[in-house]
Amino acid sequence: MTPTPDVHYDYSAFRSANPRSILIVPVVNNSVDVNASDYFLSAISKPVAERGYYVFPVNMVKRVMEADGLADANMVHSADPTRLAALFGADSVLYVSIERWDAQYAVLSTSVTVEFTYVLKDGHTGETIWQSAQKIVYQPRAGGSGNAIADLVVAVVAAAVTKANPDYMPLARQANQATVIRHHHGLPAGPYRPEEYQKDMERY
Repeated sequence: MTPTPDVHYDYSAFRSANPRSILIVPVVNNSVDVNASDYFLSAISKPVAERGYYVFPVNMVKRVMEADGLADANMVHSADPTRLAALFGADSVLYVSIERWDAQYAVLSTSVTVEFTYVLKDGHTGETIWQSAQKIVYQPRAGGSGNAIADLVVAVVAAAVTKANPDYMPLARQANQATVIRHHHGLPAGPYRPEEYQKDMERY
């Protein structure tokens, strides 16, 4: 469920934990696209790092966890977060689940949808210190040429192309960026963003 933008999130647990580093673990993929989790991982690190946190390289994290017997993302998400954090010396652990990553075809239009849930846990106590959700739907629209038949053909072709080869990555990047910087519900600035660190209380 996407939080109401004008409702202030309770940051007391986050402020108490005061994380400096974030371990992003393998993503649970509840969508029908088997490749969604790998694509998503390539889009999540940058916005989190830009908020001022050290982010452990996601591919290295995945390999280490596989070597530690945690090859399945569902297994990772059900593991003790303090154990996961201890493997890397992380202050916090970010869990993401992909709820939607699909395209729905309706002859004249195709809707491309991505939907994610985010949960950040304290690496020392295992307590949830922040959570959010984001859903973005994109429906490409062809411009009107004034010729109804030509516009209809263009719309059908555009819908078919989107269905055959939907580009999810811009939506994934947009969703992650919106989630991280959202007023009153995003991630407060971390210590590696000193111009805002612990000075953004009005926004968060």
